[in-house]
Amino acid sequence: MSEFLDQKDRDILKVLQKDGRISIVDLAECVNLTKSPCLQRLRRLERKGYIKGYRAELDPQKIQQSYLVYVQVKLESTRRKALESFNSAVLEVPQVMSCHMLSGGYDYLLKIRTADMTEFRELLGDVIAELPNVHQTISFPVMEEVKDTSIMDIPGAS
Repeated sequence: MSEFLDQKDRDILKVLQKDGRISIVDLAECVNLTKSPCLQRLRRLERKGYIKGYRAELDPQKIQQSYLVYVQVKLESTRRKALESFNSAVLEVPQVMSCHMLSGGYDYLLKIRTADMTEFRELLGDVIAELPNVHQTISFPVMEEVKDTSIMDIPGAS
């Protein structure tokens, strides 16, 4: 962890991961600071890029996006231009929640959300398979989400 982060900074990040809408007064109380120094630290963490943004966590079922599938993608080539082409194109697919380049047998792992199997099948055939340099895909439909979090452990946080 960076020298820039002291114990109070880590504590602020830990609290914000759980509740990004917490008031500055409540945040200051949680980390044992007064409002002004807490706000200064928060703004510095934002400015330095430790905090990338604030979002609402949506319930996939309530917005008809409960069908979750992981897709392994193998490209025809892993030359720089092929990778860059794929990377740029996959950024434009809103159903792709995350895309990770891998080492090993496949080049990418995509996390995809759709309403149902029919919508996924259409997306796979009409969009994913047509992305630049895609050679092969293997899909893994999720039967049950046991854990899905964006909250990271912050070493040294209280």
